[in-house]
Amino acid sequence: MILDPRDALRLALAPRSIAVIGASDNPNKIGGRPLAYLARFGFRGVVYPINPTRNEVQGLRCFPSLQALPEVPDVVVVAVAGELAVAAVDECGEAGVALCILMSSGFGESNPEGKVREQGMAARARARGMRIVGPNSQGMANFGNGAVLSFSTMFTEVAPADGPVGIISQSGAMSVIPYGLLRARGVGVRHSHATGNDCDVTVCELASVVAEDPGLKLLLLYLEGIPDPWNLAETARVARARNLPIVALKSGRSAAGQEAAKSHTGALASEDRMVDAFLADHGIWRAQSMVDLVDTAQLYLKGWKPKGRRLVAISNSGAVCVLTADAASAANMPLEPLSPATQAELKTILPGFATTTNPVDITAALLTNSRLFGAILPPIARDPAADAFVIGIAVAGAGYDVDAFASDTARFAAETGKPLVVAAPQQSISDRFKALELEVYPTEGEAVRALGQFLSHAELQQAAKFRNASVPNRPRTVGASTMLDEAASLTLLAACGVAVARHTLCLSEAEARAAFEVLGGAPVVVKGCTADASHKSELGLVRIGIPDAASVAAAYREMVGAARAAEITLSGVIVAELVRGRRELMIGARLDPVFGPVVLVGDGGKYVEAMPDAQVLLQPFDVGQVERALRRLRIAPLLDGVRGEPALDVAAFCRNVVAVGELMCDDAAGITQLDINPVIVGARGEGCIAVDAVVYRESNPATLSKEIR
Repeated sequence: MILDPRDALRLALAPRSIAVIGASDNPNKIGGRPLAYLARFGFRGVVYPINPTRNEVQGLRCFPSLQALPEVPDVVVVAVAGELAVAAVDECGEAGVALCILMSSGFGESNPEGKVREQGMAARARARGMRIVGPNSQGMANFGNGAVLSFSTMFTEVAPADGPVGIISQSGAMSVIPYGLLRARGVGVRHSHATGNDCDVTVCELASVVAEDPGLKLLLLYLEGIPDPWNLAETARVARARNLPIVALKSGRSAAGQEAAKSHTGALASEDRMVDAFLADHGIWRAQSMVDLVDTAQLYLKGWKPKGRRLVAISNSGAVCVLTADAASAANMPLEPLSPATQAELKTILPGFATTTNPVDITAALLTNSRLFGAILPPIARDPAADAFVIGIAVAGAGYDVDAFASDTARFAAETGKPLVVAAPQQSISDRFKALELEVYPTEGEAVRALGQFLSHAELQQAAKFRNASVPNRPRTVGASTMLDEAASLTLLAACGVAVARHTLCLSEAEARAAFEVLGGAPVVVKGCTADASHKSELGLVRIGIPDAASVAAAYREMVGAARAAEITLSGVIVAELVRGRRELMIGARLDPVFGPVVLVGDGGKYVEAMPDAQVLLQPFDVGQVERALRRLRIAPLLDGVRGEPALDVAAFCRNVVAVGELMCDDAAGITQLDINPVIVGARGEGCIAVDAVVYRESNPATLSKEIR
């Protein structure tokens, strides 16, 4: 039966019948583990072991072949090796199986020949309407219904418990390491799936179906590449519709992102930058490590709906207060002073040497009077400056009423409904807070870092709901590209709405003199125009500030001589207006084979590669999104003017960036890459002008019929 491609995945998550080809009586072998787990974890469907040498496997009737089964199973696990595995997958496709989990290795992960076998197998399965998870897959596990089709040892070592977290990974190890860490924290995990080589079903596509599970409150992804971003975009869309947060740990680089760049845009707009931009556009938080992936997990499960990121810190240690303030600053969580009314009330409770601003330092007086802690919480709860809380219990134990601290904190958290984390390095203390379902970290730094990620992700999710996030099309084949010379590049950009410097392409000294006069006789720029070199200054092909017609003619002759010396062909000599402004910025773009049109904006000039300061934009985007990208640059304070300088014409620059983005989306234009650097930006209201550009296009540019004289 041919199903909708995603319907097969839905069926695999809740199968009615399962067959295991290569079934083993030994529960510690790859062909034995799935059978043992299905029995142990309560799968209620029908299980068919297949092994031609056995009549019974693990107490179940064993069948000699797939054809011998009384029905076509929904899912088949293939746990045999080599050519037997290929034959088994083909047999499943012919029989009408919906999905096959191929645990066998020795395919694309091993050598090019294995990759060819893998691709052929996937193509035959696709033609028959069957989906493949794998090869080299550790398997799929749904602890919500016992469909645990995996050979991972982790599920033997760490007892499962159904819960609100899903984990999907290409790597088998990375599908169960987060599982083990979360289970150690008492967090239940429903889904733990490893897709292996992704020859058909990818991590991203499987995630789009798992995200539909109404029991999930958090989805964790481990990605080694994103070859199908359209599927990840669909996952994000499904997740946004039900407020399901997605945290992704992305490692490595995809093969598509390794294409050598012909200009600096390719180097600056690396695949990793594009991954960051893509994930942010879709409200997916990118974890930097396994710690980021799991340490914040419990916070997502609390049901908090944060309204801001202003932090209030409370501790019985001045040092912890200072370290919390440092951590909060690093996490961009302001510690605003409590209101005068709140501080006045706190001063009636705490001793005179305590600090009542923010952080609130109860001091060692807490040992003398354990009631101080509970007494200060109600006025703090009423303070308007508090969006979230960190409570640091530096040292406690004998002489402290820790149980009261924990119960007061739990009551405080419930009454405010705001995010709250506790830092307690002593196990005996943290256990009492955890017993009341409070989130506890060993140090204030870890607590603030986790809370900061949670709050930042909440903001990212909220922004994604109101953004027309990019959904890349499936990649199209791009032909070989050719560099246009500067004159052709500027003409093309002007036609699509980019403001460019006034200029003339000259083929003789006389034309150069005439061009100078047309520009009003003001100082001009003279440049050799060629499609043989993108950086002309190093070749002596640029002269700036030429003051008169005779000097322009002399510069023309210099350009011709420099070109001959460098053995490059000139298509002419450009005489252009000398544009002055307040700041040099840059616009770059390229057609990425995975993410499609990618636009780069940032600080410009000759040091753009040596000191890069740029941001990536993925289509579609508008002027507002361009400006927000500019505000993330290190030079962002300069946009509004500093030390008496006027603000820059950011709006004009943003309009030019949008025009470039639209050009990159025009397949008929065939633009594969471009650099516009510098773009001279004037003061607000003065506009901006592109004075140099290099464009690469799929088709060969038209050539001039005249020769330089």
